[in-house]
Amino acid sequence: MELIFSVFITILYVLTRGASGATNLFNVMDYGAVGDGKTDDSAAFSKAWKSPCNSPSRNPILVIPASKIFLLKPVTFSGPCKSTSIHVLMSGNIVAPDSKSAWKGYHLDMWLAFTNVNGLTIIGSGTINGRGAIWWSECSSYRVPEGGTCKGPTALTFYRCNGLVLKGTKHINSQRNHIAIFNCKDVTFSNLHISAPKTSPNTDGIDIASSSNVRILNSFIGTGDDCIAISSGSSHINITGIACGPGHGISVGSLGAHGGNDTVEEVHVRNCTFNETMTGVRIKTWQGGVGYARKILFEKIKFIRADNPIIIDQYYCPGGHCKNETSGIKISDVSYRYITGTSTTDKVINLSCDQNVGCTNIQLYYVHIISTVPGKKAYSFSFNAHGNCTHTKPVVKGLQP
Repeated sequence: MELIFSVFITILYVLTRGASGATNLFNVMDYGAVGDGKTDDSAAFSKAWKSPCNSPSRNPILVIPASKIFLLKPVTFSGPCKSTSIHVLMSGNIVAPDSKSAWKGYHLDMWLAFTNVNGLTIIGSGTINGRGAIWWSECSSYRVPEGGTCKGPTALTFYRCNGLVLKGTKHINSQRNHIAIFNCKDVTFSNLHISAPKTSPNTDGIDIASSSNVRILNSFIGTGDDCIAISSGSSHINITGIACGPGHGISVGSLGAHGGNDTVEEVHVRNCTFNETMTGVRIKTWQGGVGYARKILFEKIKFIRADNPIIIDQYYCPGGHCKNETSGIKISDVSYRYITGTSTTDKVINLSCDQNVGCTNIQLYYVHIISTVPGKKAYSFSFNAHGNCTHTKPVVKGLQP
């Protein structure tokens, strides 16, 4: 793999040399980075970033070289940049500080962030290691503080980065979420490897919020929370070829918290495998919110001993002290097609729709899930869900055959 990227660097070097012989490669080592895993290289990375960002040349490239480990405190790589296409060639590894005292004076919401950088491509076989264990100890993944989440920064954040590409990188042991994208358009993530222990709290793989035209392809995600979570303001999300597990599956939501007006639409999840996940494909909303989640497709999904394979939960309330509200997020046009597998519970399909709003046009077609519980037969639960159920076992009562 390293040989492939070395060849790639050489090709880019040749292609980016101008007539004067100048190169568009900017190596962080030339700006004072040490790369020994102990020295704080934050200032060197910030300085190095300014060169490709301010370069008027076509396709400037920031190089993070192989066989190096770069210790970084919180760093934000800001735009807008002069070039409409910036590459980060990430062959080396990046690690977070291994003590909380190193974060004194910094905001605790982000570790590494790219903001307002259009045409950004990050490619390489390097690893981003959040060293999150020092943050996880404050709460269990199954005992998150009521009304909130565990403290800790998101390891890698993209904010207002249109035309974004992230390919081939590894992301391990984030402090909280591994990757988050906000207000981004035209995003492609592929061939990623994201991992953290099953017991690590709130270590979502990829969180998507207020973003559109997002593709996540051919990646492995195994963490202590959602493999992928899709939040309000997101649309045209295409997820294909994901191996998810451990974790909490792929979720739309939660939506409508604190009476919020939240919307999600055109989400397509295809050709994914869920291996021993706590949930599989899930839509979760709070009572009292307004808005909608619609035009959602789960197709060609395989479950391997998933605890709760298919869930619509319009009574989402992790704290357990929620009021019964009359309004709710409208869920409609949700399709489950060609889904098979096994579950460690016997309630394998759970459609718990709001008593006032309900769920409409729910379609199940060729869904077949069995229970691995000895002596138990798989069954479904449905409340105020309306639609069709064809060639499905167990049959979902209340839906038309």
